Amino acid sequence: MAAPILLKDYISHNPPGQHSFFIQRNLQPHPPAGNKKLTAHVRPESRDSIQVVSMETTLQSKGCRGDEKFARVLETVKKEVQRRQNLAGESLRRKAEISLYYKPLHPEVYVLKESFLTEEFLEAVRICKSPNASLESLLNNLHPIPDKRIYCFPVFVPQFCRDFVEELEHFEKSHLEKGRPNTMNNYGVLLNELGLDDSLITPLREQYLCPLASVLFPDWGGGSLDSHKAFVVQYSVDKDLDLSGHYDNSEVTLNVSLGKEFTDGNLYFSDMKEVPSNERTFIEVEHTIGHGILHRGQQVHGALPITSGERWNLIIWMRASSVRNKLCPMCNKEPQLVETIGDGDGFTVIKNDNGEETVDVCTLI
Repeated sequence: MAAPILLKDYISHNPPGQHSFFIQRNLQPHPPAGNKKLTAHVRPESRDSIQVVSMETTLQSKGCRGDEKFARVLETVKKEVQRRQNLAGESLRRKAEISLYYKPLHPEVYVLKESFLTEEFLEAVRICKSPNASLESLLNNLHPIPDKRIYCFPVFVPQFCRDFVEELEHFEKSHLEKGRPNTMNNYGVLLNELGLDDSLITPLREQYLCPLASVLFPDWGGGSLDSHKAFVVQYSVDKDLDLSGHYDNSEVTLNVSLGKEFTDGNLYFSDMKEVPSNERTFIEVEHTIGHGILHRGQQVHGALPITSGERWNLIIWMRASSVRNKLCPMCNKEPQLVETIGDGDGFTVIKNDNGEETVDVCTLI
C-alpha cells in the first residue's frame, strides 16, 4: 500500500485551476513509457476561436515548446470543443441503446424509496419543510464546517449503497457503450444514460435536496434548483487516483460516498473561486460510506490520491436557472446560449411566441 499524501504537499504540486474544461495529453504522438503528460485548463472564447488560459507561460512550463507540439495541443482542444457540441445527441443515442439492451441486476434501486434514506436525513428534510424552518434549527441534524459552508450528513442506508454499487459494476461489465462523467474523471457512469434520472435522482432533488438547499444556500438558488447533472465517479490505484482542484458547473453540489473499501483519497475544500490562490485556505473532509457532503458548486475542491482499494461516489450537480441565466458559473459572463436537445446545462430562455422554455447551453463553456 502506498504512503498517504499530505494535503499541503499535494496542493503545492497540483494548484487549483481556473478552468472551463480540462485536457490531458501526451507531448509526443507515441510517447515512451514514463513520458510526461501535459495537463492544462482551457476556455473556448467563442464557437470559432479558442484561448488557452495563461497559454504561453503554462504550456511552456509543462514542456510544450515548439510549433509542432503546440499544434498538437491545439488540435486536442479543438476536438474537445467539437465533442462537447455533440454531447447531447451522443448521450441520447447511448441512453436509447442501454434502454433496449441492458438488463438491470437490481431494478429496485431505479425508483427512489424512503427506505433508501437514513432517518437523520429524513428528519433534516422535515425540519426544512416546516413553517418555522431556520438554519439554526437545522444545524443540530448536520455536521457543519461553518467557515466553509460545507455540510455533512448521512444520506443513504448501507444496503442501498451496496446494491447501487453492484448495479453500477454490473453495467460496467456490459458490452454497451458508456459516456463518462467529464474531462477530469475517466471512470464512472452518467446516471441519465442508465435511466436513473427520472425515477431516482429527480425526486431526490425535488423532494429532499431542494428543501435542504433552500435553508442552507438561499443565496445560491437553493430553493429553485430546477435541473441537475448526476453521475458516479470511480477511483482505484489502477484507474483515476485523485482529482485536481476545480469548481463545478453547478450552484449546489451533493457528493455521497457509496463504497467500497479504500484507504485515503480524502476530499479537500478551499474558498470560492474568486479568492486569489495565494489567499486560499484548505481543509480535508473524510469519506464516510452513505454520508453526503453538500457544498456550493463554485467552491474550489478536489480529491487526494487513493492509496488502496476502490472508491465510488455519487455526484449531483444541482442548477438554478434563475441564477445561471444571469451569469454563467463557468465563464463568469452573461451566458451566450444556443438551443440544445436533452438536459443542457441548466440555462433556460423563454420563447416570445408561445411562452415555452427551452433548455440551453452556454457557447463559452
